[in-house]
Amino acid sequence: MAMNRRKLSNPLALAVLTTLLQKPMHPYEIAQTLRRQGKDTSTKINYGSLYTVVQNLEKHGFVEVTDVERQGNRPERTVYGITAAGREEMTEWLSDLMAVPAREYPIFETALSLMGALHPDEVTRLLEERLSSLDVQAASGRGALEKLYETLPRIFLVETEYQLHMVQAQAEWVRGFLGELKEGALSGVQAWRSFHETGEMPSDFQELQEIPEIQGLEGRPIDE
Repeated sequence: MAMNRRKLSNPLALAVLTTLLQKPMHPYEIAQTLRRQGKDTSTKINYGSLYTVVQNLEKHGFVEVTDVERQGNRPERTVYGITAAGREEMTEWLSDLMAVPAREYPIFETALSLMGALHPDEVTRLLEERLSSLDVQAASGRGALEKLYETLPRIFLVETEYQLHMVQAQAEWVRGFLGELKEGALSGVQAWRSFHETGEMPSDFQELQEIPEIQGLEGRPIDE
């Protein structure tokens, strides 16, 4: 399945569409439903921009006004429902996200790619701190999941399971990498250490600058 260019790319728009499958709602109710159902733990939800997202969905014909509510002296509330086009867009968008691995550029990867700017001893200290936090986070996540399993069907907890799995996987990798750093077994660590202690770029590193750009599995740069 090929990833299509969408008219809207904000994941919050997809969250709104799936929420409106339940019933027509006004934007405030959409926000409250997302929060109550825990979607703010898996989707970056900026409640201040939710009204703009709804307006953009209406502009593209994915939602439509179904009612205008008025209660006493309170301001009118516009109720929106998902359209047939919105259902089609939601299905295609969600299917793409489920089937096609996307390059997401996690910030920790960025830090790892630039860690050479720090002394290896400092990187060791920082990763030990990170590992401690990850272990606490994983233990807390396991406890929370066990409690949630008692009251909710697993279908509503799969994203929480995935989050916990990724935390545990990251902790396992960091723990192994730390072991290599501490033992001096990491390839290139001595040259890395020498650079910070002498201020001179090791010849091994200078030679690496002559290596052509890393190519992907299909012969194209990985970024493509």
